[in-house]
Amino acid sequence: MTSLDKPTDREPASQETADRAVTEAALFEAFGGVRGMVETVLPGLLFVTIFTINKDLHMSAIAALAVSLVLVVVRLVMKDTVKHAFSGVFGVAFGVVFAMMTGNAKDFYLPGMLYTLGLALAYIVTTLCGVPLIGLILGPVFKENLSWRTRNPGRKKAYAKASWAWGLILLAKCAILFPMYWWADTAKFGWVLIALKIPPFLLAVWLTWVFLAKAPAPIDVFAEMEAEEAAAKAAAEEREASAGAGGPARHRREG
Repeated sequence: MTSLDKPTDREPASQETADRAVTEAALFEAFGGVRGMVETVLPGLLFVTIFTINKDLHMSAIAALAVSLVLVVVRLVMKDTVKHAFSGVFGVAFGVVFAMMTGNAKDFYLPGMLYTLGLALAYIVTTLCGVPLIGLILGPVFKENLSWRTRNPGRKKAYAKASWAWGLILLAKCAILFPMYWWADTAKFGWVLIALKIPPFLLAVWLTWVFLAKAPAPIDVFAEMEAEEAAAKAAAEEREASAGAGGPARHRREG
């Protein structure tokens, strides 16, 4: 056996590194990465900054909505995905409508808080029902769709752990924000909310990465379908070739 034939420990390590890189890329794509976080934080940050300075609800709301629209335009000009920027625009728009209707600047944040609470409950309820939400979100990104539910139990368990992490972290965030919504002044509440935008999100993403990095690799159902189609096509071509070769032979026997 030559040195090239000897097994080494590098191959498993390399595969593990590759799997982790795929997981990181998928999480980056699903949750928007650094740019997505900026697009999430910037409108609210602008709103609370302007309101802290001049207490002008209309100016603060218009500025927040305007910067959200600018972020979408930038995405469109760069021909980049706009799903995160569009979700930010809708969130800001709902906040502006709420705040304008009630005249209470704190209501700018209320739709986002209700969405966070609903999302936390969705993570927990779907996990209890055996279909963890994080798996539904990341399944298409990993090209495994719902194969993890029946064919990859280790991966389903990882998705369940990650969904529990997301649900509990978001519930903890709501437990801080909702009481403050009632007793804190608008500026203080806004700054606390901005401060709680990124750290809980990063913690949930990191825990998701930890759970998935230790889970079995995803089953690429798209590759499986392509392989089945290629095999079916090859079998059909083989049958056609056999039929074509058998035709002249029959003619010769008949002649």
